[in-house]
Amino acid sequence: MQLDSQRASLPEQKRASTGVAGLDHILGGGLPANHLYLIEGTPGSGKTTLGLQFLMRGVREGQRGLYITLSETAAELRTVAASHGWNLEGVEIFELVTEEGLSPESEQSILHPS
Repeated sequence: MQLDSQRASLPEQKRASTGVAGLDHILGGGLPANHLYLIEGTPGSGKTTLGLQFLMRGVREGQRGLYITLSETAAELRTVAASHGWNLEGVEIFELVTEEGLSPESEQSILHPS
């Protein structure tokens, strides 16, 4: 296959696990390490779940994790994690939102898609 030969010719890169075994397999071992990634999608598409899995995997490997939330409180994130049977111990959560900022009229974003 052409894709396999293209992968074989790529230089080896250190990979960071996404925390999702199937996704890591598709990505050839995870995301190339030491890069910045922006995950975008509609509500309910799994952005928070993927982010939490990535951070929890890093914590298991002895790394520090920071989740900056624009639209959920730390308590809401912990509730989401608990619904999956996860514990966010070791993941620091920084709330960049106020109670007023949770209303649809006050929607905010640091990075606009355009």
